[in-house]
Amino acid sequence: MTDSEKTSMVSGFYKLPVEKRREFVKHFSTLTDDEVKLFASGLDIQTADRMIENVLGTFELPLGLAVNFLINGKDYIIPMVTEESSVIAAASNGAKIARVKGGFTVTCSDPLMIGQLQLLNVDDVAAASQAIMSHKKQLLHLANAQDKILVDLGGGARDIEVRILESPVGKIIVTHLLVNVRDAMGANVVNTMCEALAPMIEELTGGTVRLKILSNLADRRLVKAMAVFDKEKMGGAHVVDAFLESYMLAVIDPYRAVTHNKGIMNGIDAVIIATGNDARAVEAGAHAYAVQDGQYSSLTSYSKDDHGNLVGEIELPLAVGVVGGAATIHPKAILCRKILGVTTAQELAEIAASVGLAQNFAALLALSTVGIQKGHMSLHAKNIAVMAGAQGNEIEKLADLLVKEKKVKLDRAKELLVTIRKKSK
Repeated sequence: MTDSEKTSMVSGFYKLPVEKRREFVKHFSTLTDDEVKLFASGLDIQTADRMIENVLGTFELPLGLAVNFLINGKDYIIPMVTEESSVIAAASNGAKIARVKGGFTVTCSDPLMIGQLQLLNVDDVAAASQAIMSHKKQLLHLANAQDKILVDLGGGARDIEVRILESPVGKIIVTHLLVNVRDAMGANVVNTMCEALAPMIEELTGGTVRLKILSNLADRRLVKAMAVFDKEKMGGAHVVDAFLESYMLAVIDPYRAVTHNKGIMNGIDAVIIATGNDARAVEAGAHAYAVQDGQYSSLTSYSKDDHGNLVGEIELPLAVGVVGGAATIHPKAILCRKILGVTTAQELAEIAASVGLAQNFAALLALSTVGIQKGHMSLHAKNIAVMAGAQGNEIEKLADLLVKEKKVKLDRAKELLVTIRKKSK
């Protein structure tokens, strides 16, 4: 498959047997036979033991593939790790509708991360703050001396900021160190730089530096994705209006906004986990950003264009990396990055934001029309069939019956399984 022949637009991908899906990925991403075999293998215990403490074994989650994505003019098939049914199908459907009007357009700011140094026991806060700022050049030089490789790659410490915060024990000075971390998530390098600066800041101010650590509110590292969703593909102008009415509740009501944003993170987290990144850090930063104006609200925004099509946008901090940590240790994380074809953290962030927007759009579209349960419970029927005790071909038969009856419930599944087994005798 040449680059000009590659397309992520696939109809009925979910209907293909697993081996056919693997064959598609192999050709799209030019995987070797050994790499394809990784799909059926687990994390080896030696690697697991190097990654965390007190290892007992490993815990597997499903690894699936979202299709139909066109991002900044490039086709992507997107590995996603999730335990929740309907997430990958919804993202693929959202991408399919966005594709009609050109797919997703995404921009990123520079990969700036913030390190914080908490300064206590200062007699003259104003003088201490001035002392820090007047020695900015020396502080940045010291920070950059901690990672010459990062500096050579075009990254490194960029700026120093000082904030004065009120607390029950008096005023606290918080020094922010802004670091361009290039293609890393950045925690290790930023923490190292902060620890190196602490003695100098104490000497300059006469105070005591307590905390010296990265902030996961990466609001200097923002990603913004936009897509136009064709009104006819959505079902017409009345569906667009219904969609916007549904969306508005997430803007004004935190109770709805939390669930709304959770749906966004269903998609983003699945990409983050698949690529060996820190989903907890991304989650924390995203939810903090959602409350930046004083009330928790939607991370996405929607409106109509002049032709009545739906315009969707998402903006959020995304601190991800393609070097360091599990991203360069876990064999399947390495494989997933190869499938994506990403070489920079910026490109990975652009993909994750696009998936979040596609996921949110698809969920809201379902909520605004047929309801969330139709698609979700259809995909959940197989799980219920297995819970009821179905085996082999019984699983598909039982799941189909549950969907047709629109009663995807365990007690009904057990009753139907008895009937299926009687008929097969």
